[in-house]
Amino acid sequence: LTGTPIENGAADLWSIMDFLMPGYLGSHETFRGSIELPITQGGPEGELAQWKLRRKLRPFLLRRLKKDVAKELPPKIERIAACPLSADQQKVYAALIENSRRKIAGLVAEQGFARSKFEILNTLLRLRQVCCHLDLLKLDGLQAKEPSAKMDLFFELLDEAMDAGHRVLVFSQFVSMLTILRREIDRRGLRHCYLDGATQERLKIVQEFNRDDSIPVFLISLKAGGTGLNLTGADMVIHYDPWWTPAAEDQAADRAHRLGQEKTVQVLRLVMHDSIEEQVLELGRGKRRLFEQLITPGEVLPQKLSQQDILHM
Repeated sequence: LTGTPIENGAADLWSIMDFLMPGYLGSHETFRGSIELPITQGGPEGELAQWKLRRKLRPFLLRRLKKDVAKELPPKIERIAACPLSADQQKVYAALIENSRRKIAGLVAEQGFARSKFEILNTLLRLRQVCCHLDLLKLDGLQAKEPSAKMDLFFELLDEAMDAGHRVLVFSQFVSMLTILRREIDRRGLRHCYLDGATQERLKIVQEFNRDDSIPVFLISLKAGGTGLNLTGADMVIHYDPWWTPAAEDQAADRAHRLGQEKTVQVLRLVMHDSIEEQVLELGRGKRRLFEQLITPGEVLPQKLSQQDILHM
């Protein structure tokens, strides 16, 4: 039983069904060749593969949208707040791409693409860190006058939110980024709560935030606090950095948009123009489209399988 049967791709569905009914969707190799790859490649073959997979899953899936089963919930408004990299960030970003391109090209030529994945992923990580704050890179001798245009944007939005009486959950995948934000928040004399993977007494901190309206900000690690918490004391969510898996971001935002919430919830995603973050965002949109295409809301669970259903499986 899950609300997120697809987080990365169609293979997620194969894993779930193979656990429940081994062999129902065939071997992983067969599924990958006949379903997953055609869907990824698109076109008529991809549409046919989607249709086949939907038909096989239909007897075992029941999806209900939150707006249909929890009509008392207030609306959730999502938007993107974007800005360009600062001059210092642009220089570091361009240098990192240039150096990494030469290094990765050499590794791929020498070891092949598969063995070069670690270096590629490390480069993507560092590019994402540049977008957040240059201090995350821990570069020797770097003295940036504008280390983070995004952090400047964040505090502009936070000031506006507090002036309007909002209380804000702030999620980041980087604990080190939360540490930087926490330091700046302390410098400004703002009360706040904080939670990451090392936090003890999670429930006590959550209760403190929900009960004390004078605490305007809650800084939370996406992985440590993205699920299992009820934070209806907040009515705004800011995702400081986009994550590869949109389902994880949605679950984090739903810490505030859940039963008990009485206010409209605003969800903001901070994104840097002309950067890897726009690519991460587009990748997330693709995963959302795949979910919507394969997991259709509103279908009635059949009481029993017909002969026609079985023949088409």
